[in-house]
Amino acid sequence: QVRLVESGGALAQPGGSLRLSCTASGTIFSGNTMGWYYQAPGKARELVARISSGGSTVYADSVKGRFTISRDSTKNTVYLQMNSLKPEDTAVYYCLYRVWSMDYWGKGTLVTVSS
Repeated sequence: QVRLVESGGALAQPGGSLRLSCTASGTIFSGNTMGWYYQAPGKARELVARISSGGSTVYADSVKGRFTISRDSTKNTVYLQMNSLKPEDTAVYYCLYRVWSMDYWGKGTLVTVSS
């Protein structure tokens, strides 16, 4: 089993920045992918960004150039640096750990972008 703990969600002003963190614990295997998804009220969960164990990244078009995903494999931690925040970024952000086609999810952290 894998447990994911997210942190960093908060209220931010438009144009501001936040940094999310997610640490995985439990049975951790190499070759995993970690990432972030978001879910706005009444909408489906969608990809924000993900990063492979080799460092390959994928971003949603809506966040390219504003968000940066990174990881520290020695700490089993993935980060999401969120800059130039917009009100439409408001959502619950969920951490994903994927290995061997199995997905594990965190409980989510709320990001609210509002003036």
